[in-house]
Amino acid sequence: MIFFRQACVTIMLLFLTTHCSAQQSIDYKVHANIIYRFTKYIEWPGNKRVGDFVIGIVGDSPLYEELSALIVGKTVGDQRIVIKKFAAGAAAYNCSILFISQEESRSLKRIALMTYDLPVLLVTEDNGLAKKGSCINFIVVDDRLKLEINKNNILSRNMNVASELLKLAIIITNDNVIANTQKP
Repeated sequence: MIFFRQACVTIMLLFLTTHCSAQQSIDYKVHANIIYRFTKYIEWPGNKRVGDFVIGIVGDSPLYEELSALIVGKTVGDQRIVIKKFAAGAAAYNCSILFISQEESRSLKRIALMTYDLPVLLVTEDNGLAKKGSCINFIVVDDRLKLEINKNNILSRNMNVASELLKLAIIITNDNVIANTQKP
């Protein structure tokens, strides 16, 4: 188990240190792989460990196709992983992970309020969103893909985050950056 976790951390570290360029389009295969890995490093409460494990996507994003291809035959524990699209104005978001595309980031505040007491990991991809309700935010720093994690947002949703994942991220509070600016 320890070797598996170390291998996953190494793989995530390789993805997170991949060079990005402002001129290049986002590699959603990398995003998909990292989001899938979140299932190993985030702990959901017991009532979320039954039925399908749903990863939702808000907005028209290539991530839907990449995740659908990646998760074929994969599970989270005994749960089958299902990828589902949601409208930004949906009445409910019945999922464990919800990715909000950059084009729909203006909906984050409303979605965060709608799901504030639910164990839904909100994942975004636009600057500053970890301070505005997101749990994990993809950003590019010095041409490298990085994660911002707002641990308080995760904990307030009755989920836990593994220290291995926190070590790879820039830790954000609702006030400021508090830790982990080390380079891998």
